[in-house]
Amino acid sequence: MSSKTINFFKGHPTSDLLPSLEILEATTNVLKAADAEPFKYDNDTENRSPLQYGSDLGNLDIRQIIANWINIGFNINNTNYQVKPEYLNLTAGASYGIMNALAQTTSPHNDITRQAFIITPTYYLINGSFIDAGFGGKLTAIDEFDNGQLDLNLLESKLKYFDSLKPIEKITKLELESINDPNRIFKKIYRYVIYIIPSFSNPKGGSLNKENRLKLIELARKYDMLIISDDVYELLDYTVPYDIKPSPTQRFTMLDRQTLSKENKLQNYGNTLSNGTFSKLICPGLRTGWQETATDKLSFQLSQGGSNKSGGTPAQLNTFIVAELIKSGLLDKIISNLRMTYSERSTIIKKAIIKYLPKGTMINGGSGGYFLWVTLPDSYDCRKIVTKCKERNVILANGDNFEVTGDHRNWGASSVRLSISYLTKEDIEEGIKIWGEVCREYSL
Repeated sequence: MSSKTINFFKGHPTSDLLPSLEILEATTNVLKAADAEPFKYDNDTENRSPLQYGSDLGNLDIRQIIANWINIGFNINNTNYQVKPEYLNLTAGASYGIMNALAQTTSPHNDITRQAFIITPTYYLINGSFIDAGFGGKLTAIDEFDNGQLDLNLLESKLKYFDSLKPIEKITKLELESINDPNRIFKKIYRYVIYIIPSFSNPKGGSLNKENRLKLIELARKYDMLIISDDVYELLDYTVPYDIKPSPTQRFTMLDRQTLSKENKLQNYGNTLSNGTFSKLICPGLRTGWQETATDKLSFQLSQGGSNKSGGTPAQLNTFIVAELIKSGLLDKIISNLRMTYSERSTIIKKAIIKYLPKGTMINGGSGGYFLWVTLPDSYDCRKIVTKCKERNVILANGDNFEVTGDHRNWGASSVRLSISYLTKEDIEEGIKIWGEVCREYSL
């Protein structure tokens, strides 16, 4: 038995990867600058002091810095399609962003938003956010194939089905009054919503190609659906050397922006929302992120929720720290170090799986992000094996954790999610070896 717990479940970085000194330096610079010019922000409604309530969208200067960073990182050279600061709404991270997006763009309680679709297997804590937003009993799973693509035929058949239950009609005046605050802007409410992690997905590790991203956008426009993409892992790409910047697939918002019909006023909101975070790129405790939309209409709507109107952008000081890390170049160095470390761990874990686990074990993922999805051959009882591994201090995330509530696929019978972010290379090797030993003991 291992003398210590080897936890493959936890999806956060090892403590040696947390950039405490860089954050200390950035925070010191921010506060010194604010102290040197105490009245700089007094008459600027777009930019507020780091220690005061922020503006609704977040400081304009900071949104410009983040927009420039995205444009460079994604090689967006065409000025017509570049991210602009008005397309961004700053948040307190991806989890906050999801709740804010659902609150501001959906209304399942009165059936204006009819159904939510979630890619399966899915991020294991996302169900609660949708249920809290009123989607209990209204969640449908859409499968991610082993090649990273989605079952778009299943999605369209489900969209047709839910549309057939109630003919498409205009929202009534009474319905509009029930979902809109007369003291705030009119809210665009979508008929459907879909949640995806399109690049190095959690938990399966797949990435959706450009062709299928465009097909999904076409479906979204046809059925008035909002695509919420958790874009949290795409810069953690291990397919190119860590000292070379990766070239990520274009985000949904970028593709939406390029193909948006200017003549259709409803489409001016777009059908996509990129939910970004610095938690995976700097550290989870900083709790800072951003939402990018195809145009300024939807981003502004996202900033007009009750909590933002009351307290302003939810991570005001932390957004300054992030902007300082970007301006100094430290953020890119931090990301390079993460890519180097995680790439090494990914290589080790795949070799160990091949070496220690049963012949015929399938591996998905490992080319980027945090996770691999490992499927044992049919002759192994995965649930029993996970339980026995725990008795030997090896914690595996059984596939049962990654179901969509109310629409299960029995992932736990054969599959496990492994995280590379939380363990050293030595722990990874030892943990997979123990798992292999248990497999030999408990095959069916």
